[in-house]
Amino acid sequence: MTKLIQTIVDGLGVGSTYALLALGISLIFGVMHLVNFAHGELITVGAYVSYFFFLHGGSWWWMPIVIIASAMLASVATELVAFRWVRNSSPFTLLLTSFALERLSHAFWQIFVSPKQRPFPKPAWVFNQFKVAGVSFEVMDLVTIAVTAITLALTAVVFKRTLFGVSVRGAAEDFDAARLMGVRANRVISGAFAFAGFLAGVAACLILMRTPAAEPSMGSDWLLKAVIAAVIGGLGSFSGAVVGGLVLGLLETLTRAYLPEVAVGWDKFSTAVVFVLIAVFFVIRPDGIFKVSHAERV
Repeated sequence: MTKLIQTIVDGLGVGSTYALLALGISLIFGVMHLVNFAHGELITVGAYVSYFFFLHGGSWWWMPIVIIASAMLASVATELVAFRWVRNSSPFTLLLTSFALERLSHAFWQIFVSPKQRPFPKPAWVFNQFKVAGVSFEVMDLVTIAVTAITLALTAVVFKRTLFGVSVRGAAEDFDAARLMGVRANRVISGAFAFAGFLAGVAACLILMRTPAAEPSMGSDWLLKAVIAAVIGGLGSFSGAVVGGLVLGLLETLTRAYLPEVAVGWDKFSTAVVFVLIAVFFVIRPDGIFKVSHAERV
């Protein structure tokens, strides 16, 4: 029972990070019908900004603000520089644009910084543990869950109580109708990218506290998991993104915890088992947990 509780807490910690990234992906998909494969690069931006600041006396007391701000600026910049020019193009063109941005990001850091990993200090308390009723909890897991809960609560307030949130939700339902109602397309899309950058920045803070290092391709693995989480929940569903992230995190940790020790020792075997289970799920329910309907754009 103790092992199960510890595993569930670990899974919620990992799944919370997936949920934040998946929510950003679903947000952009809802507004633009785009699966943004450059979204993971916002983590990479936050990592290199942290690395450069730590070279000049940075501190984790204020570094989260810098990481979140850099992710938001980078997200808005990608919309202004790349996606705005192809907004009315085919979905395939949008997808290729996002892939191109991802590849360009990798090349940029490799050429102008280094292809090697660049580490920087981590907070001293990250891997501290404490026990409750004989069950060991890692401080970082609980911090991750708490920060994610606060961020999701803030997201719910923004999208339910503010004019911006209502505009984004309306655009996600039917963009053309929203424009006829007076919603400004550029403002809504830029705002959606900024908020997606905020979510990615929070996720980047949680990731970099655990693994404080910058690497050109570090965002790719997280992006893959986030896209899978968004699809599990139902691509375009905000609630589904959160549920999908938590489900994926729990599935990963439970699989690693309860597979035979020999199987866990095989490289990538537990990850392969997770992907097989997800593939079976998609066969049974291809629309995800929450089915999302969108107006057809013509």
